[in-house]
Amino acid sequence: MEEQSLVVGIDVGTTKICTLVGRPETDGRVRVIGVGIEPSRGMSKGTVVDMRSAAQAIARSVDKAARTAGLEIASALVSLAASHVSGEISRGVVGVSGGVVDARDVQRAVESAQAIAVPQGREIVHIIQRAFRLDEQESVREPLGMHGYRLEAEVHIITASKASVANLRECVQAAGVDVAHFVLNPLAAGEAVLTDTEREMGVAVCDVGGGTTDLAVYIGGDVWHTAVIPVGGNHITRDLGYLFHLPLERAEAVKLRHGHADPAAVPADEVLTVRSFGDAETVHIQRREMAEVIEARVREILQMVHHELHRSGYSGLLPAGVVFTGGSSLLKGFQALAREELNLPVRLAKPERAFGMVDRIQNPAFATSVGLLHWASLFEQSAIPPEERRRSHEGEWAGKVKRFLRLLFP
Repeated sequence: MEEQSLVVGIDVGTTKICTLVGRPETDGRVRVIGVGIEPSRGMSKGTVVDMRSAAQAIARSVDKAARTAGLEIASALVSLAASHVSGEISRGVVGVSGGVVDARDVQRAVESAQAIAVPQGREIVHIIQRAFRLDEQESVREPLGMHGYRLEAEVHIITASKASVANLRECVQAAGVDVAHFVLNPLAAGEAVLTDTEREMGVAVCDVGGGTTDLAVYIGGDVWHTAVIPVGGNHITRDLGYLFHLPLERAEAVKLRHGHADPAAVPADEVLTVRSFGDAETVHIQRREMAEVIEARVREILQMVHHELHRSGYSGLLPAGVVFTGGSSLLKGFQALAREELNLPVRLAKPERAFGMVDRIQNPAFATSVGLLHWASLFEQSAIPPEERRRSHEGEWAGKVKRFLRLLFP
């Protein structure tokens, strides 16, 4: 087993930390050979709030994955999602040397677009090519070899709080792992669940996690908008805990086992008896009342997603609708409520193109985790010389590598 043929992803969430070790296959799939899942500690809304607790939880997750894979983990791609993440559009213009666009012209145009004044205290996480304009021709996907004199590049630049990124990097490094790159949650999840047709037609991937709801809009095969909404499934848990006087761990268990986002689908006379605080204290909860609490919070989350899509200006360009991932999207009644609130096609997606040790991770809660492996695999392939890539991989997989080259790291 060659070390260079392996990829590692660490999904650091508010609810769980999942470390996966995989071996990329030539058909674009990834064989998962190591899994380490650990309850998250020291994280809130995707941000480190307790360095020691977060580092220890990450170390336990990494250790579990390393032991199941039978190797040491030296570096990994790490997920990133918090309210401090934001995106903006930037454009750059250059003259085409020689009248025919070559790779250097494209590089200069992109570099011109990314030469923005980054506010103090922030750093660039992703630079995503969106489209080019060549003279008067708009929406050019690939300008190489085309005749023209003026090339304009449009890029989507994602930035994050420098201090928050540094804190997360230090926690991962405390576990003995170097951070190869950070990857925004919805971009990782999209790599695991979206089809090429959905990306081309227009689709949004929405990862509803514990602390945040992460959104990415794909149009024409490229990422056109990203956002992180600081509300997630943990807010539902806290609502239930406060209203019914339950410890948060018990409220979470009751939500997962008996929760429903549609009160009308729950029997009116069904009552749950749950242990409260104290040794012998119990509370009696009407399940329909609990469903009403869940419905109110889920509607709020979906309305915030709807507002963000409308604010982006692309809500009318999503014929493929919204693809939901994340553990909180597994709540019963969630899909029906999402269709009602968003008025778009909706599907719940689990990660695809992974096999091996996948029994515990084949559900929407692990889309980001598996997506990190696909990102790491594509990152390795993008480093191979183009001639060798063409000889080694044809068809759909080659197309994925080509698309990945438009998602640049700073």
